[in-house]
Amino acid sequence: MLKQKKLVFTLPCLLSAVYCLLFLGGCATAPSVMAPQAAGVPGVYHRIEKGETLFRISRTYNIDIDELARVNRISDASRIETGQLIFIPNRQKTAPLSQPQANDDFIWPVRGRVVLNFGLASNNMINRGINIQPYVNKEVVASRSGRVIFYSPHFYNYGRTLIIDHGDGFLSVYARNSEVFIKVGQTVKRGSVIARVGAAGRDKNEYLHFEIRKGYIPQNPNFYLP
Repeated sequence: MLKQKKLVFTLPCLLSAVYCLLFLGGCATAPSVMAPQAAGVPGVYHRIEKGETLFRISRTYNIDIDELARVNRISDASRIETGQLIFIPNRQKTAPLSQPQANDDFIWPVRGRVVLNFGLASNNMINRGINIQPYVNKEVVASRSGRVIFYSPHFYNYGRTLIIDHGDGFLSVYARNSEVFIKVGQTVKRGSVIARVGAAGRDKNEYLHFEIRKGYIPQNPNFYLP
């Protein structure tokens, strides 16, 4: 077991430092229920359409995604379903404020099973992303279009690690790759193959460690993935 004082070398801390240096230089379903309305808070309801994510809804109504999840008491976005009503606080019209493009959404970087979810502890460290074990195909694709701003072949216990900047304050992180097919400075399209899942450190299990960050702050990927 790691000692507490060694936790300073976690991926979130390291990625925060990297970010500062760079810029300074298949889902389960749940019953369709009405979202809880905050007492005394005006708003409207939005009915979830097929393929919609909390991320797209938050952009549509220009509301912070964490507030949207909190007001609707959503801790596991994989349990929202088509037809479910989501309460949008402090909005007077049901018409969306904007129409974000579907190709701006995040997609799953690899098809597989989530073996460690966001916020759970493993080896005395809190997971700031999700760990995805591929079903069959180990190819990793860009979750969203952007530019590669970081690559390290030996990023501590995370091995080959990539970071893509999506140009609107969001970053995506892909760690524990066995092979990497892109380089720093390259522009990549959503869905294009960028790497192959591997193992790293003492953990010989093959899975992708994937993060979504707003600035350098880790987000819950489940709120962004369809």
